[in-house]
Amino acid sequence: MPHDPDTFGGASDLAEDLASPLLYERRDLYHEATTEELAALTHRQLELVGEDPEREGLVKTPERVAKAMQFLTHGYRLDPEAILRSAVFEESYSEMVLVRDIELYSLCEHHMLPFFGKAHVAYIPNGKIVGLSKIPRVVDVFARRLQVQERLTIQIRDAIERVLEPEGVAVVIEAQHLCMMMRGAEKQNSMTTTSAMSGAFLDNDNTRAEFMRLITG
Repeated sequence: MPHDPDTFGGASDLAEDLASPLLYERRDLYHEATTEELAALTHRQLELVGEDPEREGLVKTPERVAKAMQFLTHGYRLDPEAILRSAVFEESYSEMVLVRDIELYSLCEHHMLPFFGKAHVAYIPNGKIVGLSKIPRVVDVFARRLQVQERLTIQIRDAIERVLEPEGVAVVIEAQHLCMMMRGAEKQNSMTTTSAMSGAFLDNDNTRAEFMRLITG
């Protein structure tokens, strides 16, 4: 059962969760010692930016931030390949399988500001298919870590490639980055697109064109 988001799990609970490679459902898990340390750091950050951490609106902010950071980075505790392997089936289907418009939310590792958008993931089976829900879950596992969009795209492709050994895999991510929208260049309407492909999607122009047509149509 999911934990109550306002309760803490002890060290033994965390160890049990870390040992479970199939922990892929949304769960709010907080390690008490980690929460306390992160909260103390946030308390100090508030002081450094000129705020009063003891005023009414900020008293609980350090604890909230500590919990939020643990949730936003819980992908480190999950095994994406184990998630895929949990629902692999033998099947003779050999045409493209596409899951498009998968919402994703991640944190840029350079400024720890969010980037968000959607992923399109396709593969061509080679005797094996995977439960469709596992593909968005794999996207979430890699997104819930400190990331750059380029690496995130490749990691999703490679995990599917290793587990399913398909004829080919294609991943396209379109995202907006707050590190470029709120600071720096301050370009609010910019969109970053990355792609990673293998097998038939690289070798066959028609297959690649079909994929691109499907994700834009």
